Amino acid sequence: MPGSARLRDCDVLRKITCRQAEENSLYGAICAAPAVSLLPWGLLKKKKFVMQDNLPRFWAIKSNLQVSRGLTTSRGPGTSYQFALSLAEQLFGESVAKEVAELMLMRTDDDNAAKKEFNKVEWSVGHHTPSVLVPIVHGSEEIEVVTVVDILRRAKAKVIVASVEKSLEVLASQGTKIVADILIGDAQESPYDLIILPGGTAGAQRLSKSRILKKLLKEQNSAKRIYGAVYSSLAILQKQGLLKDKRTTAHPSVLVKLKDEEINGAKVDIDGKLITSEVLATVTDFALAIVSKLFGNGRARSVAEGLVFEYPKECM
Repeated sequence: MPGSARLRDCDVLRKITCRQAEENSLYGAICAAPAVSLLPWGLLKKKKFVMQDNLPRFWAIKSNLQVSRGLTTSRGPGTSYQFALSLAEQLFGESVAKEVAELMLMRTDDDNAAKKEFNKVEWSVGHHTPSVLVPIVHGSEEIEVVTVVDILRRAKAKVIVASVEKSLEVLASQGTKIVADILIGDAQESPYDLIILPGGTAGAQRLSKSRILKKLLKEQNSAKRIYGAVYSSLAILQKQGLLKDKRTTAHPSVLVKLKDEEINGAKVDIDGKLITSEVLATVTDFALAIVSKLFGNGRARSVAEGLVFEYPKECM
């Protein structure tokens, strides 16, 4: 909401967006922005649109996505994949949007369980706020980084993003600049309840070269604390022997590298204090599974509702 209000008050942005509408070019808004930004600019007149659920609905329709004569709107963070793919289809065509969806492993069926858990244990961290370390490098997958950090912070975990590069700023896999909280050298001064490795093929390769990160992961396992990975970063855990006798889930391109481990088809696998996820399209399920283990289903469900993301029925 505050972000949408600041966008609304930007006169340059208002002029650009209004010109887009006047020229019948594409423009869009998500979450609170349709009501907070586009409505005051007069850009919702005679348009069908959707928006964040907890705002006055005016004549908004109930759907995750709506395309109405150049305007594309969507409900919230949990519907952002649909929103982005719709824009990709309008800009580049259906085949390109389909190709992107396939790369993200987005499914249209429910054949695979959202989560499977083996060797169940409590993720008890005592009476303090759970601390989470997310190391990043050039080439890290930005969707995975931002989604994990955002959801865990919404759940009130203490999340530290640590750059494994020489500077705080890293260039993620799709060219997005991300500024870390600290450098990895400073991160080793404190223990963490959970270490999560984001994916990205190039990013995982760079992460695997960090001696400090290897040391932190070894200590994490020795202390029987929680650790996990998404997508190609599972290879880092495997190389350090941290997947031995564990059940995991992984992106198909990683499966051949994990031939000695037992692979399951769930979006998210939890085995004791190890948690893994396939790819960026399942990272929201992954982050919510962490919230559920650390804080309980109630908080995970509450965070999911705020995202406009359907919480898995088996977790209800």
